[in-house]
Amino acid sequence: MEIKVDFLDNLRLEAKFDDFSVIADQPIRYKGDGSAPSPFDYFLASSALCAAYFVKVYCNARDIPTEGIRLSQNNIVDPENRYNQIFQIQVELPENISDKDREGILRSIDRCTVKKVVQTGPEFKIETVESLDQDAQAMLMVKPDGESSTFIEGKDLPLEQTIANMTEILADLGMKIEISSWRNIVPNVWSLHIRDAASPMCFTNGKGATKESALCSALGEFIERLNCNFFYNDQFLGQEIANAEFVHYPNEKWFKLSEDDALPQGILDEYCREVYDPEGELRGFHLIDTNSGNMERGICSIPYTRHSDGQTVYFPSNLIENLFLSNGMSAGNNLNEAKVQCLSEIFERAVKRQIIEQEIVLPDVPKSVLDKYPGIVAGIEGLEAQGFPVVVKDASLGGQFPVMCVTLMNPKTGGVFASFGAHPSFEVALERSLTELLQGRSFEGLNDVPKPTFNSMAVSEPENFVEHFIDSTGVISWRFFSAKHDYEFCEWDFSGTNEQECETLFGILKDLGKECYVAEFSDIGTACRILVPDYSEVYPVEDLIWDNTNKALQYRSDILNLHTLNDEQLADLVERLEESQLDNYIDIITLIGVEFDENTVWGQLTILELKILIYLALGDLEEAIDLVESFLQYNDNTLERGLFYQAVHAVLEIVLDEELELEDFIVNFERMFSKEVMDNVVGSVKGEVRFFGLTPTNMNLDGLEKHQRLIDSYKKLHQSRAAKAKG
Repeated sequence: MEIKVDFLDNLRLEAKFDDFSVIADQPIRYKGDGSAPSPFDYFLASSALCAAYFVKVYCNARDIPTEGIRLSQNNIVDPENRYNQIFQIQVELPENISDKDREGILRSIDRCTVKKVVQTGPEFKIETVESLDQDAQAMLMVKPDGESSTFIEGKDLPLEQTIANMTEILADLGMKIEISSWRNIVPNVWSLHIRDAASPMCFTNGKGATKESALCSALGEFIERLNCNFFYNDQFLGQEIANAEFVHYPNEKWFKLSEDDALPQGILDEYCREVYDPEGELRGFHLIDTNSGNMERGICSIPYTRHSDGQTVYFPSNLIENLFLSNGMSAGNNLNEAKVQCLSEIFERAVKRQIIEQEIVLPDVPKSVLDKYPGIVAGIEGLEAQGFPVVVKDASLGGQFPVMCVTLMNPKTGGVFASFGAHPSFEVALERSLTELLQGRSFEGLNDVPKPTFNSMAVSEPENFVEHFIDSTGVISWRFFSAKHDYEFCEWDFSGTNEQECETLFGILKDLGKECYVAEFSDIGTACRILVPDYSEVYPVEDLIWDNTNKALQYRSDILNLHTLNDEQLADLVERLEESQLDNYIDIITLIGVEFDENTVWGQLTILELKILIYLALGDLEEAIDLVESFLQYNDNTLERGLFYQAVHAVLEIVLDEELELEDFIVNFERMFSKEVMDNVVGSVKGEVRFFGLTPTNMNLDGLEKHQRLIDSYKKLHQSRAAKAKG
């Protein structure tokens, strides 16, 4: 994690990281102002807080209340060497906690991350650089060994060379990559989380049988998502980019809207129009891209090559971002390698969906076959030794598809987690199923997996598949565990050279009657994206009409300019929100595609709260009080914001009651909520304080540092593409 420090007045310092800011000072005796804890005080507090966190996680997993648990830490200093200290952590536990749980709580504290890092002894490297922002050296502890050449199946270069190549690509872009976490909880199963230090919203996960293969996976995913603009999906890219020579790619094409708003000629082909507009309801405005919102410019479309005949077909970027998410994108050492990964991923998700929705019962993989892969067996045995039974199944549907499945059961919670993996090699598909199962997860994290069900509707609903796509935490059917399987086991093998595997996988799709469309990228490494209409979509096609992300364009400008709208404009905005039938609990971040610091009121703002604030500003107190009641009933906002609206509700009750006078209550309200809060509450109800808690901003995104960092990240990509397009 990158932490940037600003020097404030006197000895005060401000550390900024992610969406947080921490102020440190020194005591007055050390010439400070005593306005905040010292840096060393924060260090001491971090180990105590970390220990308490692990106690909380242990207790939550076992429904043990923590109200009676107390924890303290003292640091005992060696008088002859102040850097030699003992951190003594003491825990006071209620008498009703069993001896087993007492031991468990102590063991949980022993796992404290701060403690383990201190005990291991971090290495400090201190250096000067010309510019913190321009120093883009990847902060990776796994450095390629120039003399090592580790090849794995499916990769045409050794892992060491692949890591070096991808690291150099990202450094050339000016992106500083940091590893925020590693996981290796069972043998031969590694995963990690990497992110752009300057814009942590740009992140990927990697997995593999070794730490090098996991790092390779994460870096490859990072490059594929840069190439496909996935990090910036649904996000407003700002007015400068919206009016630039190109928004997404130099070879994009814009199609003007017509007066009747029909789909312009030249967008999609007949095959795709049958898939995406079967009823003739799709209009041009549905396909305006969310990123630019530039309706005057038209529909931004990206060229794809139709695999069957090599013809160019233009796909609206809006359609891609609404329906496909990250499905079917990959990076590789060469295009065939990338395409094999793309197609494998498409089969993994499509077959998984078919199995889950149709409640297909898969055959177990015989032990004699599993024993051929001792590394995978060791990982499975590691899980079972921790009390998690594992079932390994052949998901090829009788040898049709290169897909495997590893399913974990959690007897402690009754939850089940089905992980799928695909690759032309049986072994690689099986390994991917296992590593996907544990990607970024601790043993405690496996307590959150959902329970199976016999409710077929719950299994087959589209939202369940989306959950499976995002993190495999959707629901599966109990029928999945029946001993009476629907297909016989097949020890399949689709492997060959990457070129041969590519042809084989395209051939399977052709036999299914599916057309494929391919976009190749070579500016930032080597990557591609493959779309298979009516097969590789994640969201239902109807979303283009009924739940399109470009609904943001109806509200974005007004919401960002909220503080400058007059009463007539505010009334129009709230009326449109009411008539839209949008869920009141959609957050504004999602609605308008702008990232706010989640620790601010903007970051927690929902449509419901926005309506309340507008009605208060308009003096429409009857409408406001009804919505405040809903807010208080279902509030998951901060405690501070909840108390503000509790006070608002009380004041509204009084103001709307002809027999009550606010002056009679104000003294005790101020004792309950504080004078400062009541000044803002009364001011809001009287219309003197407008939009309390929301700092003013505008379409230039002034003050929105988090979103500005995201746009700065995109500008690095955009400028690189522009430079290469000009030669």
